[in-house]
Amino acid sequence: WQGTGKQRAARIAVYSWAMKIKRQKNVRHVLSFYKHNFSICEPYQVLIDGTFCKAALQFKVDIKEQIPKYLEGPVQLLTTSCVLAELEAFGSLMYGALLVAKRFKPRKCGHKGAPVPASECLLSLIKPSNEQNYFVATQDPQLTQKLKSIPAVPLLYLNKATPVLDRPSARTVAKAEGLQDVKIGLSEHEASVLKALKDEPKVQQRKKRKRPKGPNPLSCRPKKQRTSDSGSQQNEPMAAKKKKKKRRRKKKESTSVAE
Repeated sequence: WQGTGKQRAARIAVYSWAMKIKRQKNVRHVLSFYKHNFSICEPYQVLIDGTFCKAALQFKVDIKEQIPKYLEGPVQLLTTSCVLAELEAFGSLMYGALLVAKRFKPRKCGHKGAPVPASECLLSLIKPSNEQNYFVATQDPQLTQKLKSIPAVPLLYLNKATPVLDRPSARTVAKAEGLQDVKIGLSEHEASVLKALKDEPKVQQRKKRKRPKGPNPLSCRPKKQRTSDSGSQQNEPMAAKKKKKKRRRKKKESTSVAE
């Protein structure tokens, strides 16, 4: 980042623009994975917990504006009554996050009158296989680990002021591969053999050593001798002087011998 102030500002702008394009490519790739393997399509349903609301308030992120823009499609922002009750229980510490969460539509969770912790409430909506195709937006690491053990659950979190769609978990990728095998129609034995072949370490082939090549045969041809223009011009007057002698034939005189 050396240079004048304007140069540094220009480099920072170019770098941020490149990172933005890279993030958009990653988001499209992950969304395409979930769409083709688990039919998770627009409008995306995003369940938001209190930790995500608190981080958004801290880094001044407008969730209603940023999440649809980040996912490049219509979004339904949802929460639950258990999430709201948990935020209310923290009092003034989470009052700002409570105001943010109240802006979202509450999803019926079946815990009305007897609220449970927010993480348990969200897990109850997701288990066993995320049939409603929910996204989950959270900053809770323990909840994130539990959700990664369930296949086909897209996860959102905030990296400071930037929303990030997490990569599919190992469980999700394995589930997608199993669905692909079913679509192809492989038997269990064929699927196991194919998996074993994928897991085998690849043998690295030795690269052929490049040897010096021989000379180009066209470059070895003998050069043609060219007559110089000056020599030809000098020979022209000599040739003009020398005139070819015309060959004269003598006429034979017919002699008649009178005898």
